[in-house]
Amino acid sequence: MSTEGWFRKKVSFPDKAAGQSSATVPVGLAVKCVKCSTILFNRDFDKNLRVCTKCGHHSRLSAQQRIDFTVDAGSFEEFAGDLRSVDPLKFPEYSEKLLQSVKKVGAGESFRVGFATISGSRCVIGVSEFAFRGGTLGSVAGEKIVLAMEAGAKLGLPVVLFTASGGARMEEGLIALMQMAKTSAAAALLSKAKQPLIVVLADPTTGGVLASYASLGDILISEPGAYIAFAGARVAKQAQTQKLPDDYQTAEYRLAHGQIDMVVQRRDMPATLGRLLGFLSKPTEAAPQSNGSNGHLSSNPLDAPSDVRHESYIAETSDGAF
Repeated sequence: MSTEGWFRKKVSFPDKAAGQSSATVPVGLAVKCVKCSTILFNRDFDKNLRVCTKCGHHSRLSAQQRIDFTVDAGSFEEFAGDLRSVDPLKFPEYSEKLLQSVKKVGAGESFRVGFATISGSRCVIGVSEFAFRGGTLGSVAGEKIVLAMEAGAKLGLPVVLFTASGGARMEEGLIALMQMAKTSAAAALLSKAKQPLIVVLADPTTGGVLASYASLGDILISEPGAYIAFAGARVAKQAQTQKLPDDYQTAEYRLAHGQIDMVVQRRDMPATLGRLLGFLSKPTEAAPQSNGSNGHLSSNPLDAPSDVRHESYIAETSDGAF
C-alpha cells in the first residue's frame, strides 16, 4: 500500500457563513504608550489628558488640546492667525511641505497666540504646534511670539508660552536664526514693562528655541519627563569631553540643577498657572477703550470687540517687523 498521499492530504474547512467577517479592532479605539507599551483605550487616555495611567508618561498634545485644557472655557481669542510662512530662500520642496503641514494639522503655522483667562486671570497665551514642521521657529512663528510679548507689554498683561519645538527652521536659514534675537529682544521689552513671562517647556524643547526666549521666562516650568536639550542626544554625545548622566536632558535633571523652577503634572498645570498669574499680575493701567457697541468706556482691554482690538494692535506693531 502506497504511503505517498498520507502527507499530502488536503484539509478543507467549512466556508464562513454569509456576511460573516473576521474580527477587527476599530481604528482609533486604543493607543500604545510610547514608554511602557501599555495598550490604552483612547477614551480613557484623552480623559486623563493623554497621560499614561500605568507609567505616567506625558504624551505630546496639539496646540488646540493644550489650549482646551489650560484656559477657561470659551476664553481663548486668537490673533495673528492669518499670518503664513513663505519661502524666502526658495528652499527645495519647502513650499510643498508647508502646504502638506497645513492640510495635516489644520493650522497655518507652528505657533498660535491669543488672549485668554486661566483660573480667572487674564493673560496673553502662546502655544507651539509640534505637528507643524516639528514646531520649528521660523519667521512667522517668531513674529507671533513677538506680537504676543508686545501685546502683554502694551496692554499690561502677563504672557504664558508653551514650547514644543525642534529648534530653528532649517528651510529658512539665517532668517530663522534671526528669530532668536528678535524673540529675546521682545522678552526684554516685556520685562521692561514689568509684566511676567511664564514659559512651560513641554516635550521636546530644543535647539534655537531653548537657546532664546524659552530660557528667558521669569518662571520656567516643565512637565514630567520632558526632553529639554540644545542638541540631540547623538550630536551632544559626539561633542562630550566627559561622561554625562543618562538623564541629563530631562526636565527632572534640569530642575535638580537649577535651570527650571518646577516640574508640574499636566492635570495640575492650569491651577498652578492660575496661582502664579494671581501672584504676579498687577491691575491693568491701560487707557479706557470703547467697547464698540454702545459707546461705553471700559478699562478692560479684553472688553473691546476682538476684531477691533486685534486688527488695531497688529496694524500698530507689524510695521517694524523683520
